[in-house]
Amino acid sequence: MKKIITICGPTGIGKTGFAISLAQKFNGEIIGADSMQIYKYMDIGTAKPDAKERALAPHHLVDFLDPASDFDAGKFAAAADQAIAEITAREKLPIVAGGTGFYIRALLYGLFRGTPACETTLHRLARELEEKGSQHLHDRLAQCDPDAAQRIHPNDSFRLVRALEVYETTGEPISKRQQDHNFGENRYQSLTFGLTMDRVRLYDRINQRVDIMVDQGLLNEVQTLVDKGYPLDLKSMQSIGYRHMGMFMKGEVDFDEALRLLKRDTRRYAKRQFTWFNKEPGLVWVEPDKQDEAFELVEGFLGESLETI
Repeated sequence: MKKIITICGPTGIGKTGFAISLAQKFNGEIIGADSMQIYKYMDIGTAKPDAKERALAPHHLVDFLDPASDFDAGKFAAAADQAIAEITAREKLPIVAGGTGFYIRALLYGLFRGTPACETTLHRLARELEEKGSQHLHDRLAQCDPDAAQRIHPNDSFRLVRALEVYETTGEPISKRQQDHNFGENRYQSLTFGLTMDRVRLYDRINQRVDIMVDQGLLNEVQTLVDKGYPLDLKSMQSIGYRHMGMFMKGEVDFDEALRLLKRDTRRYAKRQFTWFNKEPGLVWVEPDKQDEAFELVEGFLGESLETI
């Protein structure tokens, strides 16, 4: 299997800078694994790598898709597969970096399904998971797919959500679809880093980043998207940041309240990401400013010297 580096973690923690450092050290190219940074014209609210950052290391699957286009984990895995093949053919190191857990999971382990995931169902189940807990989802799964429930631990939120989404959107138990499709796991040999830091510090970074986004013109970016013909009820425009500016533009809240809700919801999203990545197998947690530790681990993982930039 091809060797790749994967970097994941919550929003605002510094994944972009960490990935660029590894790319420069190990002659790598970065593949974005972010469900919002894929869209064109959505730069500020997605904290997309800017032109200066992209000049420091080649980036793929960033800033390439129309905001009205649909994209899912299956499409991401296929596009990332192609990018990885091209990068390795150039004798470069593929570095996957992003915070969208479903995308990373699909790339590393595959999706046991033949149809695209229903993002609406996934988001609803994710909210249900946050509000009612994983045991509630496990109890539901035991009713509709007892075979899967027997194999999936009540704390394995990823597989619980996936199994329920498959059943609700296809009408078939995931255990049957797994048997029919027989997808394998471990599609790549990945050294996977999870970036972490003290929650108080991270939440402070998030609050400051929101203020910076506003200063950079987040509201104007959303208005420009509307002027281009992308309505506020578009799926991509319902994401964090764009939804909140839209609430203000529609007169539902004043600007201070929109800003407060944006910071709150971003912090909550970061908390959900921590919960998600804590369940990932084989993940190596490291603080974003401990890059020397990561360098040593990468060198050992690769097992041979790569030409550095």
